[in-house]
Amino acid sequence: MTEDNNKIRASVLMNDLDGDESGDIIQLTADVDDDNEVLENENVNELPILPIKNTVLFPGVVIPITVSRAKSVKLVKEVYKDSKLIGVITQKNNQVEDPSLEDLFAVGTVAKIIKMLVLPDGNTTIIIQGKAKFEIEEVKQEDPYLLVKPNILKEEDLEDHQEVDVLVSSLKESANKIFKLNPDIPQEAQIALDNIDSDKFLIHFLSSNLNVEAIQKQELLEKENLLDRATTLLEFMLKEIQMLEIKQEIHSKVHSDIDAQQRDYFLRQQMKVLQDELGQEGPDGELKDIKKKGKGKKWPKAVADHFKKECDKLSRLNPSAPEYPVQLGYLELMTDLPWSEYSEDNFDLKNAQEVLNKEHYGLDKVKDRIIEYLAVLKLKKDLKGPILCLYGPPGVGKTSLGKSIAKALGRKYVRMSLGGVHDESEVRGHRKTYIGAMPGKIIQNIKKAKTSNPVFVLDEIDKLSSDFRGDPSSALLEVLDPEQNFAFGDNYLEVEYDLSKVLFIATANSLDTIQPALRDRMEIIEINGYTLEEKGEIAKRHLLPKQIKEHGLTSSEIAFNKTAFTKLIDDYTRESGVRNLERKIGSVVRNVAKSVALEEEYDKTITPERVVEILGPEMFDKEIYQDNKTAGVVTGLAWTQVGGEILFIEASLSRGKGKLTLSGQLGDVMKESAITALSYLRSHSDDLGIDYRIFDTYDLHVHVPAGAVPKDGPSAGITMLTALASVFTQRKVKSKLAMTGEITLRGRVLPVGGIKEKILAAKRAGIKEIILSNKNEKDISEIDAKYLKGLNINYVSDVSEVLSLALLKEKVKNPIKFILE
Repeated sequence: MTEDNNKIRASVLMNDLDGDESGDIIQLTADVDDDNEVLENENVNELPILPIKNTVLFPGVVIPITVSRAKSVKLVKEVYKDSKLIGVITQKNNQVEDPSLEDLFAVGTVAKIIKMLVLPDGNTTIIIQGKAKFEIEEVKQEDPYLLVKPNILKEEDLEDHQEVDVLVSSLKESANKIFKLNPDIPQEAQIALDNIDSDKFLIHFLSSNLNVEAIQKQELLEKENLLDRATTLLEFMLKEIQMLEIKQEIHSKVHSDIDAQQRDYFLRQQMKVLQDELGQEGPDGELKDIKKKGKGKKWPKAVADHFKKECDKLSRLNPSAPEYPVQLGYLELMTDLPWSEYSEDNFDLKNAQEVLNKEHYGLDKVKDRIIEYLAVLKLKKDLKGPILCLYGPPGVGKTSLGKSIAKALGRKYVRMSLGGVHDESEVRGHRKTYIGAMPGKIIQNIKKAKTSNPVFVLDEIDKLSSDFRGDPSSALLEVLDPEQNFAFGDNYLEVEYDLSKVLFIATANSLDTIQPALRDRMEIIEINGYTLEEKGEIAKRHLLPKQIKEHGLTSSEIAFNKTAFTKLIDDYTRESGVRNLERKIGSVVRNVAKSVALEEEYDKTITPERVVEILGPEMFDKEIYQDNKTAGVVTGLAWTQVGGEILFIEASLSRGKGKLTLSGQLGDVMKESAITALSYLRSHSDDLGIDYRIFDTYDLHVHVPAGAVPKDGPSAGITMLTALASVFTQRKVKSKLAMTGEITLRGRVLPVGGIKEKILAAKRAGIKEIILSNKNEKDISEIDAKYLKGLNINYVSDVSEVLSLALLKEKVKNPIKFILE
């Protein structure tokens, strides 16, 4: 054989050869020597016999053997030191642990031990290479191991003719086909097959690795003629190919017959086993946990029955079905909701008063009403009654009052913002049949609170809207009705939930946009704006400490004097609440924080001059709110959603034909007030000393400054009339005077609303005297006397009284010159 053929790579399967099992695929490299040449140089008169199980060794093939029997270990160790030649014969019966000559086949293979390895477990592994066939001629000893005289059976190589070439080619093709059909055969076997150049070794290699019983391999070994051995080998391989093809076909048919549900079932079983091994829970565990949670719930019988029914429905669902996660999420919601779970109320009303007074300065009437509400709750243990609605301009503390109530009662606090909500399902939830269905925000917030009696703030209830998806304000009727909310129905939840123990508090900036039926279910508690003094105290007690903390400073690094707060309130904010005031304080604190961070020298005390230095020039000029130096200019009082405001109405005359012009984005009500005032003046011109001809020879223009801001409402009637009377008579209006009220054609003065906000706006603007309808006197009586300090309030019932109080007697220097025909 050539030198190239003396080097091969063979992949073999380590079998249970000497009693130990192994399934490892190993790859070996060995020299394959010509059998006859090797044996001629070796002493083969005596050959120790090593019995093996489950396989047959063929000449030229390299295999590993794990030796564990005591006799075999002794044999291997002695032979490895000497000739390294042994006789390998397969046992007839694998169950025999100490085989005798009768337990062995007659023909075996002479082998040479290439390498011996002693493993850590005490076993010995040898790597042997088959050399030549032999049969036992004579037994020389049986103990300690079998020693025989062998008869070497020499085999001739295959003749070189066409039949042999075809046979060898068929063997290679069959082997390649088996490799493709059987995925269990390692890739190394294909590599080894491609590297075999010897036809004789090819036959022995394939015979050794053939997937047949050991007795059939022995039959191949005992074939005397190599050609017969190759032919029989091909028959075995063709049968193996047929079996593999049939197996593949059956596997394909069975695989196609198993539908997706059956496949999922088997996968789930495997997943369950893996999850058990990992300590995780599968679908069954999820259902088990949900049922366990359900047992601990104190829910009504109808709800418990519904829960059991839904659990049964989940158990019948395939976990891979789209409905499964929906049903699972539904049951999790039911178990997460705090059915009949209530936090214990703290009915210490003195503590409640302390909490409210500590966290909110002023608002005495509001706090008294809240204490009354809590007192009834303490005595009656029942919330049936009107829902509180805190109504007032932004920034006056409506939402934070809800937090304080929750803190005083020891209840959980949740807040639901209703601004811009226009979908009914936001309140009632979606039905489970819809994709992406969720419970409404009411149920979601109850789940978040983990109690069934939280303080629930419905913020900005006046900003609800409606469209084709429903009217959420109508959906809130059930929530806020004490006669209905004990059985609130959420579309997603499907069962009734008791909201009767929830303390609902609504907030609103305007009552006009709240649906009448919804407003009827709420008790309106009006929160008006703060006075200058109240704002100063709020800034000192709450806003400044909060801003110092948020900007990383300490109280020792900054201090405001009282006049600095007054400067901020008077000249940099114009609001009913304190939100803008807090922003301005934050701007000042940030400036100080910058100096501290840069380690600069700075004045720790904030003075009015320092405020101007930091914030720039004053944003509001008080002078324009105090003096009316021109006839036809009157200061009115108006109510807006951000609180009270002063309103200026200007009137002027120009030569023309009696045309009336209104400007300043006036609404219909204000336009009608102007027309009514003009009509009154026309009809009472003699009483007021106005020449009737002026109405036809002069055009009248009425303007309300800040023309970009829309204005409307019934508060400007007497203000319009006074402005027109002033311009027609050329008598100036009294300084620091403001008024509000509506008029009729008969000259009666009608009452208007928002009196407290208007009073506060007048004080902020430096007004000293106010004219009101006598029917508004009851509103003044409800205002704290400290708010009225420094104000002179005149109550009137007729327009003549208004003009008498408002107009100065002397006329301006240049009265109007009439152009008469």
